[in-house]
Amino acid sequence: MTTRTATRARPEERERLLRDFVRLCEIETPSRRERGVADALTRELRALGLEVSEDESSSETGADAGNLLARVQGTGGEGTVLLCAHMDTVPLAGPVEVVREEGFFRNRHEAILGADNKVAVAVLLAVARRLAREPARADVELLFTTCEERALAGAKAFDRSRLRADHGFVFDHASRLGELIAAAPTYYRIEATFRGQAAHAGLAPEAGRSAIVAAATAIARLRLGRLDGETTANVGRIEGGSAANVVPERCRIELEARSLERDRAHATVTEIVDVLTDAAGGAECDVETEVEEGFRGYRLARSAEPVQVASAALSELGFEPRLRTTGAGSDANVLNAAGLPCLNVADGSEHNHRPDERVSVVALESILDVALGIVARSG
Repeated sequence: MTTRTATRARPEERERLLRDFVRLCEIETPSRRERGVADALTRELRALGLEVSEDESSSETGADAGNLLARVQGTGGEGTVLLCAHMDTVPLAGPVEVVREEGFFRNRHEAILGADNKVAVAVLLAVARRLAREPARADVELLFTTCEERALAGAKAFDRSRLRADHGFVFDHASRLGELIAAAPTYYRIEATFRGQAAHAGLAPEAGRSAIVAAATAIARLRLGRLDGETTANVGRIEGGSAANVVPERCRIELEARSLERDRAHATVTEIVDVLTDAAGGAECDVETEVEEGFRGYRLARSAEPVQVASAALSELGFEPRLRTTGAGSDANVLNAAGLPCLNVADGSEHNHRPDERVSVVALESILDVALGIVARSG
């Protein structure tokens, strides 16, 4: 790999980045409502002279827009690198009105800012502007996905064969700059529906079989939380019954299991299903379980090309590269599973998915430098 000097953003590029970030955050795009940002990106990328294509994944994801792909031709014929961001956010509890206070961007209202993942969307747009004027040696592909917050649905629906990239980078981890997410978990979603027998709770409770009691018994027996250093399990939702005076005949619970080791994730799911089945039988109820692998884990070696490239770019900028694992998934999971080595790079944002979500001006400007440095070293 040839070492090249990192290309830092110029003052005018930093100012444009900050303006774009605010504007993009205030285009509210909870999952399946990405149209506003998709249209804005398409207009601006085409104004730079780039070809932008939108796929037909909306028919699969239920979103009002598809995934966007743009490509910037390089000058040196030195391969292709992918940069990826997702356009959607988690649901909004209030409007987004960005304020800048004490060096941080946050939402004026008690709701998410949308830094996850508008930081990356704004940064990729800034990279595109630079490359349209000053192409890199490598070709650069820019992928903007939908429905990442819905178990990576947009990336899963994207046709991997459309990419020419040799390796890729996702900027989608809310942690300190310098962190490189070299391993992420396999994730399973489990849904269990318990069915018992309804009866009047005051007149004939003994004639009923409580689906809620069966579900509660199962939950009490499950191993939940952090099971070991690489594995977690959780019950996220429970609903059932119809009225206080009716023995409930139905109860549904939603669970998940994650592990950095796929076999351990599968074993945890098997354990959960066994406990659910035993608890239903003990309460003389039936249970139906549905298990779905939401996404598959990945693990990149320190010697992997994207790790080496990102580490070099960070070091040149004065950041210490730190390889770490995560319990969260990202589009990098899907791309790695599809055979494209892809690294998730921390973007310096804080408290994602929370009303106090924020990102500093320094972090936002720095991640643009990191992205430019990565592009300069790819190929």
